Amino acid sequence: MSNAVGGTEARQGGPVDPPPTLERRGRELFMEELSLRELALRFGTPLYVYSLRAVETKVRAFRQAFAGVDLLLAYSVKANGNLALLSRFARLGLGADIVSGGELFRALKAGIPGSKIFFAGVGKTDQELEEALDARIRAFHVETTAELYRLEELARRKGVRAPFGVRINPDILPSTHEYIRTGQAQSKFGLAVPIAVGLYRWAASRPHLVPRGIDVHIGSQIVDPAPYKRALRSVLEVVRLLAKEGIRLEYVDLGGGFGISYDGVGMDLGELGAELVPLLEGSGLTLVLEPGRALVGEAGVLLTRVLAVKRAGSKTFVITDAGMTELLRPSHYGAYHPIRPVVEAEGREVCTVDVVGPVCETGDFLARDRQIPLPRAGEFLVVEAAGAYGFVMASNYNARLRPAEVVVEGNQAFLARERETYEDLVRGERILDPCPRPAP
Repeated sequence: MSNAVGGTEARQGGPVDPPPTLERRGRELFMEELSLRELALRFGTPLYVYSLRAVETKVRAFRQAFAGVDLLLAYSVKANGNLALLSRFARLGLGADIVSGGELFRALKAGIPGSKIFFAGVGKTDQELEEALDARIRAFHVETTAELYRLEELARRKGVRAPFGVRINPDILPSTHEYIRTGQAQSKFGLAVPIAVGLYRWAASRPHLVPRGIDVHIGSQIVDPAPYKRALRSVLEVVRLLAKEGIRLEYVDLGGGFGISYDGVGMDLGELGAELVPLLEGSGLTLVLEPGRALVGEAGVLLTRVLAVKRAGSKTFVITDAGMTELLRPSHYGAYHPIRPVVEAEGREVCTVDVVGPVCETGDFLARDRQIPLPRAGEFLVVEAAGAYGFVMASNYNARLRPAEVVVEGNQAFLARERETYEDLVRGERILDPCPRPAP
């Protein structure tokens, strides 16, 4: 079993039909009604492109799978914080799962109401806590005892009550990459159940704290429902224990991490709902889910232009204008993303190549030992399933400009983020004036 995120080896999980994101018409790939080749020519490359139709299809799939419970989808902003996507989620009635003051700012600016925002993360600053209190968010998900003490003090100073839930750590180890496991005992995330219960008991008598829910998040890119079922049972045991002591909670937040199909295997949402809904029926609890990758991952692609094809010994390198500065996941996680030509050419030899970027690092690659029809300089490739943890992890390393982002709906393309300029690279910087020499 592979631990690589989106690796090519078989893993648990059900077969997943590809979303209606890309379709080949003749020799060209289209997203919805638009040619990817024409988008690349119009907006330049590297270029992220997202399908709103695919995003909305995923939202409907979640709501259908969990139709038997009171469900609140709180989109995980860290997956892709583009304002155009966030504003569409707001229109669809979604909330937001945030982990920083910057993500709070984005969510509010996009129209997501504070009453649907949950603030997670192990290292919230006082400034961030105050900003979220002012926004009247739904709840803070507390991950340290010190955080709850600080939250109470800040709420007391403001004369408000701070709603919260404790993120528990159920010590569950899902089969996924070690960097994105978050529910085992050795993780920095969450609190052990006895500590969490103690915090709820302490907070119940504090006039400026409101125990509102309970949170758990076990990891990311998980394709098996079983760990979620174990996590939910653990959480419900805590809910029942607290209820016996008169501490009644409104919601259970089961987190996110629902795996998508990078390689033909992903989470079967129907199966997941069938496992979880019966555990919640009749409980009176709202179920909060925090899908991020599951909503936007397969809805987005990265378009890149081939700069050169280079042979070095037994290796063939396809050098593109996108690399680890645009899509870090292959280099950082060993992640697999499907790559294919935007326009098919007849008679091309299928070769084993490394698709690499222009960054001055050997680890700058989008794919290794990948069999693809050998492209030529000037042609376009599409890196699929790049809608999550793509642009949000992009960097300016090597003083590279971060790419533009385009949102597609039907036959319309909207420039959701302009490509950076050289001036953007130095915005906020200052040249140091020479220090005056002391008089002799």
